[in-house]
Amino acid sequence: MAARHVALRVGIVAGETSGDILGARLMRAISCRVDGVEFSGIGGEQMLAEGLQSRAALSRLSVNGFVEPLKRLPDLLRVLKDLVRHFSESAVDVVVGVDFNVFNLLAERLVKRRGIPTAHYVSPSVYAWRRGRVKRIGRAADVVMALFPFEPELYRDHGVRAVFVGHPLADDIAPGAGCDAARQAARSRLGLDRDAIVVALMPGSRMSEIEAMGEVFMATAARLQSELGGCVFIVPCPDPGIRDRLREMVCGRSAELDVRLTTGNSVEAMTAADGVLVKSGTGTLEAMLLRRPMVVTYRLGALTYRIVKALKSSEFVALPNILSGRRLVPELLQDAAEPDGLARALLGEMRRAREDPGYFCEFDRQHAILRRGASDRAAEAVLSLVDSR
Repeated sequence: MAARHVALRVGIVAGETSGDILGARLMRAISCRVDGVEFSGIGGEQMLAEGLQSRAALSRLSVNGFVEPLKRLPDLLRVLKDLVRHFSESAVDVVVGVDFNVFNLLAERLVKRRGIPTAHYVSPSVYAWRRGRVKRIGRAADVVMALFPFEPELYRDHGVRAVFVGHPLADDIAPGAGCDAARQAARSRLGLDRDAIVVALMPGSRMSEIEAMGEVFMATAARLQSELGGCVFIVPCPDPGIRDRLREMVCGRSAELDVRLTTGNSVEAMTAADGVLVKSGTGTLEAMLLRRPMVVTYRLGALTYRIVKALKSSEFVALPNILSGRRLVPELLQDAAEPDGLARALLGEMRRAREDPGYFCEFDRQHAILRRGASDRAAEAVLSLVDSR
């Protein structure tokens, strides 16, 4: 059998499921541009389906919190050493780290020292906190692919090359995806009455977030129920453990509180909703892209909050506010994250969305800015490193 022609060798590493999705799309975009690409590194099922030659299972990198990485440190270092040796010995043309910042930036720095061009896909949140990291990121990556338009300037000020590629969610959620017809279709799939008032509750995707915010969200739902009457609350649950814990919290409330716990798919839940109460994070961006009125909140431990507040660089925490540079949606954080205030704020936003024809104009403008074909632009940034050699 004749040997397969390899025109380009790409090292690529993702450390979690979200990175596996981004990595697979990037691989596909590169393959569309170059005949004979060989990918090797670490990824999940989606990257494997795109032809990744795996050096280790994704599960070996999937660690959370502060304690687990320390316990797993010897194995993580073995994986890191193997990757760096493999990338060097197989003479890859470029190495791409997909998110998973601590591990991937270290791997990128080590291979960059060996003369291999490196790219980092998804800029760490230097706009929000610890901007001093920019120089260290520049020592690891020859180019950073940024999801937000204001990020490249932060890098440029420190002599680091960064390229705005757009946000994949803005590509996935098309303009009009949250229209009335889509809302009714989502309600039908979820078994919700077409005329009901529906509020999506998004307290977080980690158990620590549920413990910190779950009861507050349920108490806020009770306040909303008393104001709105026949209201339905939908909560997407990322895993059975979180579903069970939320069910316990619901059972402790009035039997009149109609809370539906669904499996995953936050976009489906928000599409069906009239309003969204959401913990700070990616959910705020999804709600904006779907044109849903929202209130953004979070609570942390008192000491953690003081540390985060001291390190925070941005005036805002909600992505719609950061993107627009103004208070586009309400943020009720820490002590302000209490049921009465959250309920009043969300009722106010839902009323404004109904009464103000221009309420969603800035939502739409930001959607257009972010919808750039992120995978294609990221592929072009990666290939520019190869072309420049």
